[in-house]
Amino acid sequence: MPQVAVQDLSKTYRVAERRRGLMGAARGLLSRTHRHIEALKGVSFSLDRGELVGMIGPNGAGKSTLIKILCGILEPSSGHCEIDGCVPWNERIRHVARIGVVFGQRTQLWWDLPVIDSFELLRDIYRVPEMRFRPAAEALISLLRIEPLLHQPVRQLSLGQRMRCDIAAAMLHSPSILFLDEPTIGLDANSKLALRDFIKSLNRDKGVTVILATHDMQDIEALAERVLIMGHGRILRDGPIAAMRAETSGERRLVVDFSKDIGEIALEGATILSRTGRRIEFAFDPRVTAAHTLISRLTADHGIEDLSIGEPTIEELIATFYTSHGAVEA
Repeated sequence: MPQVAVQDLSKTYRVAERRRGLMGAARGLLSRTHRHIEALKGVSFSLDRGELVGMIGPNGAGKSTLIKILCGILEPSSGHCEIDGCVPWNERIRHVARIGVVFGQRTQLWWDLPVIDSFELLRDIYRVPEMRFRPAAEALISLLRIEPLLHQPVRQLSLGQRMRCDIAAAMLHSPSILFLDEPTIGLDANSKLALRDFIKSLNRDKGVTVILATHDMQDIEALAERVLIMGHGRILRDGPIAAMRAETSGERRLVVDFSKDIGEIALEGATILSRTGRRIEFAFDPRVTAAHTLISRLTADHGIEDLSIGEPTIEELIATFYTSHGAVEA
């Protein structure tokens, strides 16, 4: 039985429209017009216990709305969802005791209190016994390297420091499932790497189910084997990135550093994507022209210092997918 079962979830918002100008505002006081926005349209999927799933999509695709429904913050307009046997919006107290949530642009810590005081308050809120709380807190503090931060007020922390403390706070009650909405937004490279390592460890060693919604494709590539791609309130694709890469594009990249400036060049079987100094990046389809054939053509006419063959970046892959499905980010 899946840990998360979602069936035909839909969510429609009713939004008041403001008329332009002073007269329009005055009329709006007497008679308001509304429009309806469909944030989710029949979303269905399931997750087994211990999965780490990425959720991506352009702005307005419905990712945050879906996360909020799964957390019990919002109630859908229609459809059904069960997480560990709970309907999130009907059994909120029971449900939130078993989940952890981190929103990248919000904090669950008290702004003016030292971090450790926030942890103690959360212990009381979740009613975690002291004997269970203490070892869990010590393990999280060690793994996330936040011991030097415990006695600082939250408002004095950098964004990366606060995010590490927020993730620790979300895990203090040992939830079985963790929802992360843009957890690495605005973080520097070191902070991102530290968070990724912790999320991997949490999923691999503790068996915590993780749902990660993000715009950072490097997070997705580093963490998630399975990816839900959303657009216009629907799931456009559910599956491994590797399979999508194989289906979306057979294209490869050939990056060549020439020994000298070669001026204009035309390479049969490849197109030039970019050029920086003596470095040129070519795109080619290995099903049409083999890499060794291109390399032979180049080395026959030009001196080469270095070359490498690779695949399109995850960003290029997803951008191509969005375009082909009419879900290009506004």
